[in-house]
This record gives sequence, C-alpha cells and structure tokens, in this order.
Amino acid sequence: MDEKEVQSFLIIFSVIALFLALTVILLFALFQKRKNKLVKEQQEAESRFKEEIIETQIEIKEDTLRNVSWELHDNIGQLLTLAKIQLQNAKGSPEAIEEAISTIGTSLNELRSLSKLINPSSLNNLSLVEALQQEVERFNRLKYLEASMQYTKASFSIDNKKEIIIFRMLQEFFTNTVKHSKASKLFVNVDFSDNVLKINAEDNGVGFDTSKVNTKKGIGLSNIKNRAKLIGAKVQITSEKNKGTQFSLTYKID
Repeated sequence: MDEKEVQSFLIIFSVIALFLALTVILLFALFQKRKNKLVKEQQEAESRFKEEIIETQIEIKEDTLRNVSWELHDNIGQLLTLAKIQLQNAKGSPEAIEEAISTIGTSLNELRSLSKLINPSSLNNLSLVEALQQEVERFNRLKYLEASMQYTKASFSIDNKKEIIIFRMLQEFFTNTVKHSKASKLFVNVDFSDNVLKINAEDNGVGFDTSKVNTKKGIGLSNIKNRAKLIGAKVQITSEKNKGTQFSLTYKID
C-alpha cells in the first residue's frame, strides 16, 4: 500500500470515526432529552396527583359537613322534637314516657353514627367497601331513597390515596343521584376478581341526555373522568331520559 492509499484510508477512517462520534453524541443528546422529558412528566404527574388528593380531601370534608347539617336538621332534630312532644303529652303515662325514652335513645344512636362521620380519620380507618356501606346506610337512615349494596370477593387492598379518589368519584355520583335524579332507588355492586376491581352503581331516576348536560353537571362528570385517568382507572357514565343513570368503574390493582 503506497503513501497515497494510506492517506486516503486515514481520511476515510477519520470521516467514518467522526460520523460515528457525532451519531453517538446525537443519540446521547436525544436520550438525555427524552429522559429529562419523562422525568419532568413524572414530576408533573406526581404534582397533579398530590394536588388532586388535597382537593379530594377538601371536597370530602365539605360533603361531610353538608351531611352533618342534613342529619342534624332532618334526622336528629326531628327525633328530639318528637321526644319533646311525647314528653309534653305524656301526662304521667308510663307508656308515653317509655316511648319518649326510646326516641331519645334512637337520637343518641344517631349522634354516635354522626360522630363517626365527623371524625376526620374515619375514612382512613375504613376500607373502601366499609365506606361505601356507610354511605348506603346513611341514605336509608335519612330516607333519601332506598339504597342497597352487594359485594363479592371484596378482600383487596388499594393505596389509601387512590382509594380516597375512588370513594370521592362514587360520592360525587351519589350526590348527583340524591340532588338531581329524583330517584327512589340506588344500587351499588362491588366485585373483585383476577386483580381487577369493578364497581357499578345505578339509580332509577329521571336520567339525562349525556350529550346535552348543563355546565354544572358537566363539570362533575369531567371531574370524575379526570380523576379516573389520574389513577389509571376506567370510568363510564351512561344515562337516558327516564331510564336512570349508571356509573361503571374498572381498576386493575397491581
């Protein structure tokens, strides 16, 4: 190999080496950019999740205070008023006094139930199924509507923060049912199998056209779907006029 061939070979080798070096640098730069983007997205997702948890906890507290107000006025207040009337009309009758004592006892039991609702750590101490059962029992106790619940294979464990978000989504559906649906019945079903949690809730209310929801209700539906997306759950809300509304949630537990 003469000197010219050696020089040509060195030039070609240098060009190839430079090209490979630039390619490696470019790929590394792209990798770092992609990595930084993923880290930023992850940090933003964690930040959104923390903000959502705070907002959800605030909303649950607001609903709790609203429920306390309803129970004090519509339930305990009426029971105590009845007990007062019974005592006023007793006129020494042992039977009437016993009825008043029984009414006061019922009031005390209701106050105990209410104290659990007020307790800020009550939800943290309850499983998702227990919290939903508590909601169903409250609806029946206050005679808002006839509520029932069934669950199968309900032995599952979810991260507490995600559990709070799931509970809040259902609570928002329940609130809409009580306030807007004019329903007389509410049914909730919780099923867990193959690491998949499925929760279905439906009422027999007036329903609505999902394509023509008003702004207020639209925000509620949007909040539910955004929260489902945040925890990786799938939620579907279907409704037809005079055919009630159905809520369906599917969540795979890792």
